[in-house]
Amino acid sequence: MARRARGTSAGLDRHRIATAAVALVDRDGLERFGVRRLADELGVDPMSIYHHVKGKAALLDAASEAVLHEVEIGAAEASDDWAEIARRTAHGYRAVAYRHPRVFPLVVVRARTSPVTVAAVERLVTAMRAAGLPDRVVADTPVVLFGFLNGHLLARTGEEPEVPAPVPEFDAAAHPTTAALAPLPSDVGSVAEFDRLLDTVLAGIRVSAASG
Repeated sequence: MARRARGTSAGLDRHRIATAAVALVDRDGLERFGVRRLADELGVDPMSIYHHVKGKAALLDAASEAVLHEVEIGAAEASDDWAEIARRTAHGYRAVAYRHPRVFPLVVVRARTSPVTVAAVERLVTAMRAAGLPDRVVADTPVVLFGFLNGHLLARTGEEPEVPAPVPEFDAAAHPTTAALAPLPSDVGSVAEFDRLLDTVLAGIRVSAASG
């Protein structure tokens, strides 16, 4: 694609740049991502990008936010019930991880102070306080929930969802309990597995609230 001369607007704005950055990482991976390659994709001079996004770090933030907006849309119709809000947000987050597996590691490390993330957390903790949960439990919940989501989805991203993983084999003589339990998680990467683990997380939060 022919590059425009430096200084021309080229119809650029932050949204278009971020969308193109996400598409480029989706296709080629973070390790090959750079401002010059993005400029080539957009057909502009690199300085035209810097006019809208101040540096590569800000560009990565913009790409992360663009992906997180997809989660916000998925959770927008959640009820006032805190557990339902948590569940819908979690499923939206999972969908993004599988839709953008190459961008997702960027989301994990750069999303904490994103306005989209803050808005999602605000929605959840407001519902929890309205339900009368103790403030300590409310404050801990985003850490617990997103700790589970990030760890689980980083481990699962890149696998084909709904395709059962092969059952690992263990030496039953050396590790009898592990060998006996090995066939149970046969739905690795599936929505069913995700819901089961998420249920455990939410149940733990309820127990903490009841004892707090």
